[in-house]
Amino acid sequence: MFYNQRTDEVALELKSDLISGLTGQEAQKRMIEMGQNVLQQEKPTPVVVRFLRQFEDFMIWILIGASVISFFTHEIADGFIILTIVLLNGVLGFVQENNAEKSMQALKNMQVPNAEVVRDGQVIQVPSPLLVPGDLVRLNAGDVIPADGRLIEAASLSIEEAQLTGESVPVNKQVEALQNEDLSIGDRKNMAYATSRVTSGRGSMLVTATGMNTEIGKIADLLNQEEEEKTPLQVKLAELGKMLGIGAVIICALIFFIGYLQGRDMFEMLMIAISLAVAAIPEGLPAIVTIVLAMGVNRMISSNAIVRKLPAVETLGSASVICSDKTGTLTQNKMTVTEIYTDEHKQVSGGIELTDIDRLLIKTGVLCNDASVVERDGKDDQIGDPTETALLALGNSYDLTKKSFEQIIRIAEVPFDSDRKMMSTLHREKNGVVAYVKGAPDQMLSKCSTIMTPDGKKALTEEARQRITARISEMSARALRVLAFAVKTFDELPEDVDVENVEKDLTFVGLMGMIDPPREEVKSAVATATRAGIRTVMITGDYKDTAVAIATQLGILKEGDRSISGTELNALSEDDFLDIVNEVSVYARVSPSHKVRIVKALKAKGQIVAMTGDGVNDAPALKGADIGCAMGITGTDVSKEASDLILTDDNFTTIVSAVKEGRTIYDNIKKSVNFLLASNMGEIFTLLIAISFGLPMPLLAIHILWINLVTDSFPALALGVEHSEPDLMTRKPRNPDVSILGEGLILDILLQGIMIGSLSLLAFKIGLKDSVEAARTMTFLTLSMSQLVHSFNVRSRFGSVLKLGIFSNKRLNQGTLLSFFALMAVYLIPQARSVFKLTWLSSLEVIATVCLAITPLIIMETYKFFRRN
Repeated sequence: MFYNQRTDEVALELKSDLISGLTGQEAQKRMIEMGQNVLQQEKPTPVVVRFLRQFEDFMIWILIGASVISFFTHEIADGFIILTIVLLNGVLGFVQENNAEKSMQALKNMQVPNAEVVRDGQVIQVPSPLLVPGDLVRLNAGDVIPADGRLIEAASLSIEEAQLTGESVPVNKQVEALQNEDLSIGDRKNMAYATSRVTSGRGSMLVTATGMNTEIGKIADLLNQEEEEKTPLQVKLAELGKMLGIGAVIICALIFFIGYLQGRDMFEMLMIAISLAVAAIPEGLPAIVTIVLAMGVNRMISSNAIVRKLPAVETLGSASVICSDKTGTLTQNKMTVTEIYTDEHKQVSGGIELTDIDRLLIKTGVLCNDASVVERDGKDDQIGDPTETALLALGNSYDLTKKSFEQIIRIAEVPFDSDRKMMSTLHREKNGVVAYVKGAPDQMLSKCSTIMTPDGKKALTEEARQRITARISEMSARALRVLAFAVKTFDELPEDVDVENVEKDLTFVGLMGMIDPPREEVKSAVATATRAGIRTVMITGDYKDTAVAIATQLGILKEGDRSISGTELNALSEDDFLDIVNEVSVYARVSPSHKVRIVKALKAKGQIVAMTGDGVNDAPALKGADIGCAMGITGTDVSKEASDLILTDDNFTTIVSAVKEGRTIYDNIKKSVNFLLASNMGEIFTLLIAISFGLPMPLLAIHILWINLVTDSFPALALGVEHSEPDLMTRKPRNPDVSILGEGLILDILLQGIMIGSLSLLAFKIGLKDSVEAARTMTFLTLSMSQLVHSFNVRSRFGSVLKLGIFSNKRLNQGTLLSFFALMAVYLIPQARSVFKLTWLSSLEVIATVCLAITPLIIMETYKFFRRN
């Protein structure tokens, strides 16, 4: 590991020079051997192949087969209608296809264009793609790191590695070798990584990895390795298609056998078989499911969630675990001072009355500060290290701004370094020169000999030290980042402004505790998710103590739950990790590969995993999860392209709203499936019983197609916009192994189909007293209208339609009316009646038809009443 080696050892291994870098000739040689410093792009799937994939479903092939048979039997219209539906469904699916190519392109575009490189002892500008291992690269504030490298110089160097670790607090870098051989990326303080940004200071590094060998390249490789999986709904529909297809074949074979025994015409029997096949398979189901999902997507957009892949909506509704990044998702991604301690402990989040010592403390934080305030669009924008901008924000809230102190000029400084963990700035004031000092509390206390009190400066006694130390420990235990502040007065500026002269015999002023605070709305969102049987898991690059404190505060980490670090995770075997993965609620100091491992382990335990995130480091896990949720405001292009869902307001509560919408959509799809299959079962029952008893065909193929494609389609779509059930978010997540027809739904469908079929057969029997044409007309009208009436029954499996409100679903009212008017047009218009081989009914036959058609409402209301009681 390069971070375990001294700089001279690194240079020796890379065959480079710490001063002059590589020669131009050697750089060219290595470029030929190792390739450019770019991310490889996965070969895109051809457009034709992606389109043809839309027709892999078993149900689609059954329908294509039915259309081919229709053409061979000269039922051209029927064949064209079926093929049209198949093609429409394929086009809708194809339009939704957008996957790995965009993710890889977004990653590739993140590469910086140029780097300041030393070659042949000369400083030159080199395009980022032309960097090679061994190159000596100079780093300055504001630079984006062009490749991975081992630092060989670090002067007050801080680098923000949020793209890799998820943490926005810059890391103070060092040159010295590190002893631990198993460090996470965030702890490798002598390394710099591609796409990270230098926030302050300067330095230089030897390039250790380029292109796909960098940490960001490994993320790209993980993205390539993640395989796309079918969502639970796609699996269930595939199972349903196979089941219906097998059922259709069996029924057709049975009818053929019966017809053969009865001595019927074989061509007539083939037509009957086609009709039954059409009746057995709901041709519009794939398109209806897609459209219902699309309507749900439109509702989600108004709730600040953009769905990138349609089937993922249903997956979110079945989510059992939400893996969430901490920084920027559960927290505000904004360091904030929440507490101060001078002569007493005080909360500052709500505003307090300041003492003179409090004002001196805040003044010290504002002056000993390299952050700046820039006016943008009429507002003050704070630029710099998040810790220092937090100090400025605190000052602003009490009118102790940098502008208010502009007469106090900084004349010297002792910069921060990671060894002494302190920073001092010296300013000229009326009574001389004042040093304002901030730093780590333990270091600061050791440099202080006096303490500022309400009665002036006094000796720092052992008792006072213990009191301050206890306060530091108490604040740190609550995951606050604690800084100490001190001052020192000089008559004149010291000749040597160094640590020895400035940072000794300091006067202790006080402490500040800061934290990246949780979003206000997250705690209630986590509680809602818990009530819905969904476990929230925090995955962060932050320290374990901080993560545990935030998770406990939000209700994520409960009694009995576990928290582990990335290092602890590395020590676990796959079997050991699988044993505890359902008990761990907090993962700290993790790397991108850890996130993917966590998601895979949860999925291996049967969980449906939703992953939220905003950084590049989240992209592989976002893609590997059942549904990835990227942040729309703070999210990188990579995370957005790898995700299934984008939260436009970066609000964790939107996840919970999306879960509710996903559950509602799945419920509504089940209602549509219930309606379509019960209707088709009614058709099959009608035909099967009539033929079995030697009766004429009660329906023709064109009647069945009309009912399936016109009468059924509009109500089935309208059922997709039903409001959610009141108890929806108190149910446990749906078991992905349960069939879409599970939980007794298949029995309901059978009984409902027999009910509709029996009423249709009764209509056929009544009509036969007149003629076969009248009997078919009565059967066609009864079957069509009874299905429209039944659409109101399936709005709730157990609730009365009267309590739901007959007119509460306006879309269903409109859909049933549209289907009814279309049906009436077929019956009332002579030309249409002739095409459909219908005849005019007598008044008594019309009355009988209407009475039979509304009977399902009476039967189902009675059935639901007894079932509820």
